[in-house]
This record gives sequence, C-alpha cells and structure tokens, in this order.
Amino acid sequence: MKIICVGPGAMGCLFSASLKRAGQDVTLMDYKEERAKQITRNGIQVDGLGGSFHVKVPVTTQPQFQDTDLVIICVKAGKTAEVARQLASTVPTKSLILSLQNGIGNIEILSETFGKDRVLGGVTSEGATLVAPGHVRHAGKGQTFVGPLNGNPSPVSEVVSIFNEAGFHTHASDNVESLIWGKLIVNVGINALTAIVRVRNGSLPQLNETRHLMELAVNEAVHVARAKGIELPYPDPLSRVIDVCKATADNVASMLQDALNRRGTEVDFINGAIVREGKGLGIQVPVNTVLTELVKAIEKSYDVQIS
Repeated sequence: MKIICVGPGAMGCLFSASLKRAGQDVTLMDYKEERAKQITRNGIQVDGLGGSFHVKVPVTTQPQFQDTDLVIICVKAGKTAEVARQLASTVPTKSLILSLQNGIGNIEILSETFGKDRVLGGVTSEGATLVAPGHVRHAGKGQTFVGPLNGNPSPVSEVVSIFNEAGFHTHASDNVESLIWGKLIVNVGINALTAIVRVRNGSLPQLNETRHLMELAVNEAVHVARAKGIELPYPDPLSRVIDVCKATADNVASMLQDALNRRGTEVDFINGAIVREGKGLGIQVPVNTVLTELVKAIEKSYDVQIS
C-alpha cells in the first residue's frame, strides 16, 4: 500500500517507521525543509517497547500523491484545517484519509474537504515521545481502532490488516464517534494536568491532588458526553483513565511535550472542547475551564517564565 503520513511528530514517526519496516511504501510529510532533509538522511530511530529499530523513511515537504492509497493525518489538531486546504487539490479522489489525532473536530474538518466516504476515524492508545527529530521513544502499547464515518466497512479491513502487520493491535469499529469521545475523555483526564504539574502519566493517580482533579475533569466530560447521547466504549471512565496512566506510566503526554518545548498545545481541542460543548448544552464545567485557561496561560508566558 502506498501511504503518506502527514506530520513528523512522535506518532507520525512511530507509525511511519513501523509501517515502512513492515514493507509498506511510506513517505512522511513535513513542512520544514531542513528537518525533512535531516530525517531522510538519518532515518527514523524507534526505541522502547519491543526493543529498538532503525529504518529509512523518505521525508519531503512536497510528496507525490499520485497512486496514494492512504493519507494518515498525524498533525496537531490546530493544524487540521490548514493541512486539509493544502492537500485538497493534490490528493487523488481514490485516496482514503485517516485521522490519528487527539481531540474532537478533526474528522469533521477533513470530511468537509474530502467527503465522508473517504475519511476514516482512528483512535490509538500507543504512547510515544519525540526525543529528537526522527527519534521516538515508544513508551506505551495499546489498541488502535479504525472506522468509517459513512457506515461502509469495506475500506477499513486493509488498513486494519497492514497496521496489525506493523505491530499495532488494530481493530475495525462501526462506532468511531464513541471511540473518539472515549479517547477524548482519557486525554481530558491526563494531558492538561501533566502539562501544568510537569509529571509523567504514571504520577497523576499517585498524587492525591492530581487524582482528585482528574476525577472532577473526567466527570464533567462524561456529563457532557452523555448529554450529547454519546455511548462511551467503557463502563467506568475514571477507572479507564487511571488504567491508561498505569499502562503508559513512563510516557510524557503530548501536551507536556509541547509545554516543555514551548510550543502551542492541543488544549482547545481537548479540555477546551469540553468547555465549548458544555456551554452549548448549558452544562457548567468549571474544572475543565480552569485547566484550559491554565494551559493557555503557560503557552502565552513562555518568554517570561522563570526556569
């Protein structure tokens, strides 16, 4: 299968390298010319669970999309609309578009550009940390789910097959919205707190204060989900979040990675999404509001923070 993966972050590098090693025709798309040349020259190094491996993956700012079967979107949620506009005139009509992103709203943005029949929603619990450009630490194993938006499962089976061949425990889903909300609630409980407190995932349930805040934030998100009629993919949301913390105990959450590297975060698409959805439903979500504002304050104060 000819695959183009958009975004050279931790997940983009992990999936690109693993799929390439499994024999797929993979190209990684970056927007920085020098970084693209560096990763092409040096290859991608993956360390962590299951040992280490190194593989050469071509990286370019202008990939050739002819005959592309699958485009995997791994950019930050805030870049989804920009990427969709950039790719709209270059991706062939036969290509499938798969979102493996955090937060909600990504598949809706992609569907507006490419059409629901071509867009697949994806959710993964794999944990990865970007050590350096093209160098990833695989810090947590989990399941990956892929599903169509239009109810047609036909294009999903091949994607599931190649992901499994690449070492990702992948399943097809006929209710991808439920899974996306399920992952959203996990991220609501973990990401902002790690960015604020500056700890790895495993510390959150061990500290009484962060565990309590996690519970409050998760309960608010569950209230919003249920008010929207979303059926979550697990019976006990808080237990699920704690289990993920334990399974990815050594992982540095993506929002913390962004804060440590003084980059913009995805808080608007995670805790901020709960704030927006809650407002639309008339539901008060004070903890998620505060977590969102604190992370945004961290972002805006990078230049004046005391180290």
